Amino acid sequence: MNEPTPSPAQPSSLSARELLRHPLGWIASGLGSGFSPRAPGTAGTLAALLPWWFGLRELPLPYYLAVLVIAFAIGVWAAHWVVRRSGVNDPQVVVWDEFVGVWIALVAAPAGWAWMLAGFALFRVFDIWKPWPVRWADRQVHGGLGVMLDDVIAGIYALALMQAGAWFFAR
Repeated sequence: MNEPTPSPAQPSSLSARELLRHPLGWIASGLGSGFSPRAPGTAGTLAALLPWWFGLRELPLPYYLAVLVIAFAIGVWAAHWVVRRSGVNDPQVVVWDEFVGVWIALVAAPAGWAWMLAGFALFRVFDIWKPWPVRWADRQVHGGLGVMLDDVIAGIYALALMQAGAWFFAR
């Protein structure tokens, strides 16, 4: 049986009910935050700040990086599951990529909510603006890896600026 070829269009035959019946659907949708009727990517990024604030930010760097690798791998799997079932290349409901992207932006962020907000804002700017190679990954890499990869790169851009800002302000 052939799988549907994912299209760039957003409409999908996969209902929210079907998506939330499966653990991979819950993960891909950012525990449901991807169902926001407006700006699901921003809603997913905001939702990702809660586990970061209450757990990830306190982890030693090696554990934090391990969580990122595991979250990325699970995200590729979950996003691929939704892409296959929906027939959409990058469904808006999939926001686990925003979770991982903003967590990358906040790696070793200085303490304080202002830095968290800066990481959020920088990540959203790069995720929306899509400078090279973010745009390349968004357009050329498909499936679960493609869904995740552009946000990982956007997160790395945001991380670089966050660390530069932390260095500058620490002087």
